Amino acid sequence: MIKIKFLKNQNKVVAYDDEIEIGACEFKELGDTWNIIHTVVDSKYQGQGIAKTLVTCIIKNSEKYNKKLIAECSYAKKIIDFLE
Repeated sequence: MIKIKFLKNQNKVVAYDDEIEIGACEFKELGDTWNIIHTVVDSKYQGQGIAKTLVTCIIKNSEKYNKKLIAECSYAKKIIDFLE
Protein backbone atom coordinates (compact mmCIF):
# COMPACT_ATOMS: atom_id res chain seq x y z
CA MET A 1 0.00 0.00 0.00
CA ILE A 2 1.31 3.45 -0.95
CA LYS A 3 1.65 5.94 1.91
CA ILE A 4 2.40 9.65 1.56
CA LYS A 5 4.28 11.51 4.30
CA PHE A 6 4.76 15.29 4.49
CA LEU A 7 8.15 15.98 6.07
CA LYS A 8 8.06 19.74 6.70
CA ASN A 9 11.44 19.86 8.47
CA GLN A 10 13.05 18.18 5.44
CA ASN A 11 11.13 20.30 2.89
CA LYS A 12 9.65 17.35 1.05
CA VAL A 13 6.82 14.90 0.64
CA VAL A 14 7.73 11.24 0.25
CA ALA A 15 5.78 8.27 -1.12
CA TYR A 16 6.45 4.86 0.42
CA ASP A 17 5.47 1.35 -0.61
CA ASP A 18 5.70 -0.30 2.79
CA GLU A 19 9.13 0.94 3.96
CA ILE A 20 10.60 1.57 0.49
CA GLU A 21 10.81 5.17 -0.72
CA ILE A 22 9.33 5.22 -4.22
CA GLY A 23 8.94 8.95 -4.86
CA ALA A 24 9.52 12.43 -3.52
CA CYS A 25 8.65 16.04 -4.16
CA GLU A 26 11.06 18.62 -2.73
CA PHE A 27 10.66 22.31 -2.11
CA LYS A 28 12.75 25.26 -0.92
CA GLU A 29 11.34 27.62 1.68
CA LEU A 30 11.95 31.23 0.69
CA GLY A 31 10.38 33.36 3.41
CA ASP A 32 6.62 33.17 2.89
CA THR A 33 6.97 31.15 -0.34
CA TRP A 34 7.60 27.49 -1.09
CA ASN A 35 9.32 26.73 -4.41
CA ILE A 36 8.79 23.16 -5.62
CA ILE A 37 12.13 22.23 -7.17
CA HIS A 38 11.96 18.52 -7.95
CA THR A 39 9.46 15.69 -8.30
CA VAL A 40 10.48 12.10 -8.95
CA VAL A 41 8.78 8.68 -8.88
CA ASP A 42 10.51 5.32 -9.32
CA SER A 43 9.94 4.05 -12.86
CA LYS A 44 8.19 0.92 -11.54
CA TYR A 45 5.48 3.12 -10.00
CA GLN A 46 4.97 5.70 -12.74
CA GLY A 47 1.55 6.15 -14.30
CA GLN A 48 -0.30 5.65 -11.00
CA GLY A 49 -0.82 9.33 -10.12
CA ILE A 50 1.80 9.29 -7.37
CA ALA A 51 3.62 12.42 -8.61
CA LYS A 52 0.33 14.32 -8.73
CA THR A 53 -0.48 13.17 -5.19
CA LEU A 54 2.93 14.37 -3.98
CA VAL A 55 2.50 17.82 -5.54
CA THR A 56 -1.08 18.07 -4.26
CA CYS A 57 0.15 17.30 -0.74
CA ILE A 58 2.54 20.26 -0.90
CA ILE A 59 -0.26 22.47 -2.24
CA LYS A 60 -2.54 21.53 0.68
CA ASN A 61 0.22 22.07 3.21
CA SER A 62 1.16 25.42 1.69
CA GLU A 63 -2.41 26.52 2.40
CA LYS A 64 -2.25 25.11 5.93
CA TYR A 65 0.99 27.01 6.67
CA ASN A 66 -0.09 30.17 4.76
CA LYS A 67 2.70 29.90 2.19
CA LYS A 68 2.64 31.13 -1.39
CA LEU A 69 3.60 28.51 -3.92
CA ILE A 70 5.79 28.61 -7.02
CA ALA A 71 7.33 25.78 -9.01
CA GLU A 72 10.72 25.49 -10.63
CA CYS A 73 9.80 21.86 -11.32
CA SER A 74 8.02 21.75 -14.69
CA TYR A 75 5.70 18.91 -13.65
CA ALA A 76 4.63 20.68 -10.45
CA LYS A 77 4.09 23.91 -12.40
CA LYS A 78 1.67 22.11 -14.73
CA ILE A 79 -0.32 20.79 -11.75
CA ILE A 80 -0.42 24.18 -10.02
CA ASP A 81 -1.46 25.98 -13.22
CA PHE A 82 -4.17 23.37 -13.85
CA LEU A 83 -5.60 23.73 -10.33
CA GLU A 84 -5.70 27.55 -10.39
